[in-house]
Amino acid sequence: MKTFVIGISGVTNGGKTTLAKNLQKHLPNCSVISQDDFFKPESEIETDTNGFLQYDVLEALNMEKMMSTISCWMESPRHSLASTDSGSTEEIPILIIEGFLLFNYNTRIYEPPDIPGYFDGHVWPMYLKHRQEMENITWEIVYLDGTKSEEDLFSQVYEDLIQELAKQKCLQVTT
Repeated sequence: MKTFVIGISGVTNGGKTTLAKNLQKHLPNCSVISQDDFFKPESEIETDTNGFLQYDVLEALNMEKMMSTISCWMESPRHSLASTDSGSTEEIPILIIEGFLLFNYNTRIYEPPDIPGYFDGHVWPMYLKHRQEMENITWEIVYLDGTKSEEDLFSQVYEDLIQELAKQKCLQVTT
């Protein structure tokens, strides 16, 4: 069965989950897997020299469990996660995977506020590290401008997805 997988990544608290859930509401047969659901217990998270828990590293996540969840969805995309499945058998099942790997910088007021120095001392350096790793991958990655409004970002991503899904449907009909 043909499936369509979307990855949404960006800086911690940058709106990934909000975008993923908004897309899920508007796309047929769409499921979401959030990387935040796979953090290890706090007792297993390392602390850096400044006393910050190191959540913005892959070692803080149970990636095996996350990959298993993704594999289960891939094996049975219509039945494994809550989705907005409209029941149409001709719709391509869509999976949105969203996670913290850091690709954009967004200033926000955090409640409660971050510990002074946390963003500059940990989050931003991890963003730069992960972005450099991603730039070496040959996948088609679209970088979003985090200074745009939530509505503008949604519109941009939604339109891109609709166009790509239309292409996939055309390919499916011709094969």
